[in-house]
Amino acid sequence: MSSLSDVSISVMRHPYHNKRSIFDERDLVAKEPYAQFQKWFEEVCKTNGIMEPNAMTVATATKEGKPSVRPVLMKGFDKNGFVFYTNYGSRKAKELEENPNCCLMFYWEPLKRAVRIEGRAERISQEESLKYFHSRPRESQLGAIVSQQSTVISSREVLDKKLAALQEKYADESIPIPKPDYWGGYLIVPDSFEFWQGQTNRLHDRLRFRRPVTGEVLDPELTKVADDGWLLERLAP
Repeated sequence: MSSLSDVSISVMRHPYHNKRSIFDERDLVAKEPYAQFQKWFEEVCKTNGIMEPNAMTVATATKEGKPSVRPVLMKGFDKNGFVFYTNYGSRKAKELEENPNCCLMFYWEPLKRAVRIEGRAERISQEESLKYFHSRPRESQLGAIVSQQSTVISSREVLDKKLAALQEKYADESIPIPKPDYWGGYLIVPDSFEFWQGQTNRLHDRLRFRRPVTGEVLDPELTKVADDGWLLERLAP
């Protein structure tokens, strides 16, 4: 295949210098995925060169299976799942409403690590969304009102005018900004976690936690029973 670029993509290859060459079960802090994610996330937050460690990609699909993907910011996680906020009129929200199956992807390049999470989306409560909304900077609150996300607009000026009008309306910071009904959060409840550690020889390490399938018979040589109802497997790169 020919390239339109003067840059040679084929030579864009960099060695991965890992502190430890292999990632396996001995590196797990616990035999369940949430504790492992917590460990990696804490390390990421201490790593120079990662501006937004909570940045993740959200992949959704229509009920017909047509996919779409975009970056968002993860705003919380615990053993219930992972939370992000959006406009409920956006493409991602519309797709999650008709098909709640989705996938999250974290990639932390300086550490050559990634975490892929598959699960189902559900809306969080209006009370939780309201609490988070008012914890945001006021300009971000106004931005959520201004943008009818994913709709077609005639120009940037449309947004600027709406924002200027709201800035004037809420110039007095003692006046709370109302959260729009069309804005709120989603909780992604995982049924699979994959922890990926890059290797220079491209024989990358992939450990997967997953929920069991009803009625399946496990091969103990391939699948190990982990904690809290999870199964643990190694995947070929």
